[in-house]
Amino acid sequence: MAKLIPHIPGLKKKSATSRKVSEPENFGMLGAPLDQGHPFYFGFLTASGAVIAITFLRALASASQVFVLLLISLFFAAGLNPAVAFFQRRGLKRGSAVFLIVAIVIAFVALFALVAVPPIIDQLNLLLKNAPSLVENLKNNHTINQLNQNYGIIDSIQKKVTASIHDGQFVVTAFGGVLGVGKAVISGVFAVLTILVLTLYFLASLPTVTHVIYRFVPASRRTRVASLSDAIINRIGIFVGGQTLVAAIAALFILLVGLVIGLPYTTALALLVFFCGLIPLVGHILGTSIVTLIALTKSPTTAIIAFAAYVIYVQVENYVIMPRIMRKSLSIPGLVTIIAALIGTSLLGLIGGLLAVPVAAAILLIVDEVVFPKSDLG
Repeated sequence: MAKLIPHIPGLKKKSATSRKVSEPENFGMLGAPLDQGHPFYFGFLTASGAVIAITFLRALASASQVFVLLLISLFFAAGLNPAVAFFQRRGLKRGSAVFLIVAIVIAFVALFALVAVPPIIDQLNLLLKNAPSLVENLKNNHTINQLNQNYGIIDSIQKKVTASIHDGQFVVTAFGGVLGVGKAVISGVFAVLTILVLTLYFLASLPTVTHVIYRFVPASRRTRVASLSDAIINRIGIFVGGQTLVAAIAALFILLVGLVIGLPYTTALALLVFFCGLIPLVGHILGTSIVTLIALTKSPTTAIIAFAAYVIYVQVENYVIMPRIMRKSLSIPGLVTIIAALIGTSLLGLIGGLLAVPVAAAILLIVDEVVFPKSDLG
């Protein structure tokens, strides 16, 4: 039975008013479109694009530290990924393999801190304390003493070193005061913790992340893109592991040489050589300079022996150690290595030097597999 709706006075009047309000108002005819060829229109668009681009670039520059930390974390994650894959092939799940690798790394760092850090700190403090006398000992060399008499080089360096280290103010002065020291320490600790956490997350979720990224590629090309990308990640991993092993061998060699010929501050020198060895191509140049200068403070003969031993080791590393560790999976022309290392070091310092060679290897892989085949067909 239909429900009767009671009559409400004024209902029709309200409905008529609603219809009247809902009717669109007439604002006139549409005008002619803007002349896109007008100079004002072109200038306005150009200026707007420039402002947006500058704002975007300034925002990227402000967040450059974050991007550097992300790059380092991705680099380390790719470097540790072959070790994780090794344990996965032995039957471990990825989570367990990642936990095992992280535990091994933390144990190694803790052992290094307990064994190496105390003597390194003592030797660095002793080095800072004796820096003025070490500079003074450089005058024992006839050639350096002659240069000092003519140009006052050693005297100028000695004055600056003595003024900086006086009353233990070297570190404070180097970092711009007490607040600078605190800021440097806090920033360093925060950066290290951030890299560790991001590396752990990237390492644990690397297959998931790459799978999601590969889904953006059309299905017809997805398999090839995935294969090339996995090969690039594998090359980065091989480079990280191989370069770390090579740097450790160089540090061990300098440690043994220093103990044999009686180099001062041997442990600290070995640590410096390890970090220098991480930089491809140009790292050993810096390492050779530091070792030779420290050896020169003892005697010219010790400096010659240390320099010759280091140069001989570098040749053995280049022609024997490095090919055996890297094999052919990361083989790139020497000229490309030189250019990549120089550009990377000039742009991002140590991090750029580390990233330069595997990035160059990845670019060469893409060129060989993508660019050259297309040009050959054309």
